[in-house]
Amino acid sequence: MMDSFELNKILGAILGTLLVLLSVNIVAGGIFSVPKPAKRGYDIAVTETPAAGPAAAPEPEVPIAQLLANADVKKGETVAKKCMACHDLHKGGPNKVGPDLYGVVGRERGSHEGFSYSAAMKGKPGKWTFEDLNHFLTSPRSFIPGTAMAFAGISKASERADLLAYLNTLSDNPQPLPKAEAGGQPAPKQ
Repeated sequence: MMDSFELNKILGAILGTLLVLLSVNIVAGGIFSVPKPAKRGYDIAVTETPAAGPAAAPEPEVPIAQLLANADVKKGETVAKKCMACHDLHKGGPNKVGPDLYGVVGRERGSHEGFSYSAAMKGKPGKWTFEDLNHFLTSPRSFIPGTAMAFAGISKASERADLLAYLNTLSDNPQPLPKAEAGGQPAPKQ
């Protein structure tokens, strides 16, 4: 058994070690102390460069009919992979986060059976035309404010056209592509 003298030596060693650590901490804190700043954070100096002239004009919007004339269905199939995280593309496919997109071109907005659409989508009647789908795919929240679709959009016009050409093939009755006039404007609707 351990007598009280041995126990006192062990406890003395532990207390001595703690006293040395406390002393080192106090001395180090005095040597390496960092004063608190008067104001939190950093000032970021930004110098504005004067504009060289008038802002560049945005590139003109090419009509979707003209873009669809040069669209590539195979490239559209590749672009459609962005949609497949939330949508199914097969006839009779299940609804996911978004509705099944089979037959979407020409379909009434907010009408796919079994899918619960947002009030904003239900509040915008009409059919999904190539023009409307093009605007929606550019920026869903700009075309239908309040839509539940969280997709940021596809900024490149040729990618949207390729995707629309591909989505049009996913139908029992594909819609006729709009005809572009020689001047670059779409033909009037009949």
